[in-house]
Amino acid sequence: MSEPDNALVFMQPTSEQDVTDLYLIAGGDDFEAAMSALPEAARAWAGRNGFSGAIGDARLLPAPDGGAVAVVGYGTPSQRSRARFTLAAGGQKLPEGCYRLVGHALSAAALEAECLGWLLSGYRFDRYRKAGRKAVGLVAPDGVDAARVEALAAAEALTRDLINTPAEDMGPADLQAAVAALALLHGAEMSATVGDALLEENFPLIHTVGRAASADRAPRLLDLRWGGEGPRLTLVGKGVCFDTGGLNLKPGGSMGLMKKDMGGAATVLGLAHMIMAQGWKVRLRVLIPAVENAVAGASFRPGDIFTARNGLTVEINNTDAEGRLVLADALALAAEETPDRIISMATLTGAARVAVGPDLAPFFTDDAALRAALPEGAARWADPVWELPFHAPYEAMIEPGIADLDNAPKGGFAGAITAALFLRRFAGGGAYTHFDVYGWNPSAAPGRPKGGAGMGARALFAALPEVLAL
Repeated sequence: MSEPDNALVFMQPTSEQDVTDLYLIAGGDDFEAAMSALPEAARAWAGRNGFSGAIGDARLLPAPDGGAVAVVGYGTPSQRSRARFTLAAGGQKLPEGCYRLVGHALSAAALEAECLGWLLSGYRFDRYRKAGRKAVGLVAPDGVDAARVEALAAAEALTRDLINTPAEDMGPADLQAAVAALALLHGAEMSATVGDALLEENFPLIHTVGRAASADRAPRLLDLRWGGEGPRLTLVGKGVCFDTGGLNLKPGGSMGLMKKDMGGAATVLGLAHMIMAQGWKVRLRVLIPAVENAVAGASFRPGDIFTARNGLTVEINNTDAEGRLVLADALALAAEETPDRIISMATLTGAARVAVGPDLAPFFTDDAALRAALPEGAARWADPVWELPFHAPYEAMIEPGIADLDNAPKGGFAGAITAALFLRRFAGGGAYTHFDVYGWNPSAAPGRPKGGAGMGARALFAALPEVLAL
């Protein structure tokens, strides 16, 4: 992993002449008061040319000294409640240059979130097709923790890059290389258990799901460790680099986005970057089962029964419910150390998308402190989450009778909940939280281009310091 892209950091102007003042102008009832902060010539020009303070409206206006000032619409409270990165909505419409935000009334937290959106609006995935980057830079405003905002932007760019990369170039070995690069960047340690060594080290479900892939895409468990003091925090991310569905083969339309099935791994790596870049006093562990669910003579079959790392037997009723299998072994390993918190993130179920759509990151938790802290953390960094229940009466739905657990209960009811309950059986009974993320923006929005996306990581970044008493 390289240092953050220049487009995702604050700009350092070489002189005052290189900087244009930028005003954030509210609309509606607050419009006239906001406009009063502008120089008179700029205010008059804006009025004659229909500027109303609407979200997404951006103008360059004449200043008395012969230069210019910029205005970006901040909208009404009602409009802002439906937006996420308001400043970014207009910022990228300005001409190239360096801008300095002045005359705003934002709180420190709101200002940092808006600055993050501005930096994220500079993201481009250009590995395969070079796209011009518009150099619209922002000077870090006073009171903003620039290093923190840049770390969050770099983490999101890492997550997006990993998800956006096609499976041909982001197989299990490539994901291992990405973890190794992140470890090198932060002075962490990383180990990998690969191929048949998974059986020798008692990771049978990870091996089972990945055993049909070609030798150069062999299944593996990636294990990153960082930090020597403080509470133990273990992150587990689903790293299914491509999912055909196995012998329960997906139709073509459902297979098209399966490069994003390692979105859980990409998201925990982004969160790990935030934590390490900010130097938290924690003992961080990241576990990623990295596999490709391929179709070949060695594919596992519906009706097979396997024994997981923790001794529970699992009946396979659908080979396309493979993510919970690889996570099961990783969670069982995580639980053996009894960390203070275990958090898993996975692109696990279509049921979660049906329940909350593509924007919200649903989570399940039996951790009262984290449950209380997450909504505020989500609001802090424009990273919405929503709690779904570990509903105990549904436990019977994942118990098939012939084995301890069923990987794909029949009937289709409560699919996200039954998957989360399945995972909890392997998490050891401590403080466990699971995120069922989508990992993808189906359409572009300010600061959030179409494509791979981190979900829930920033909410956790804001919530965890309080929960872990850092």
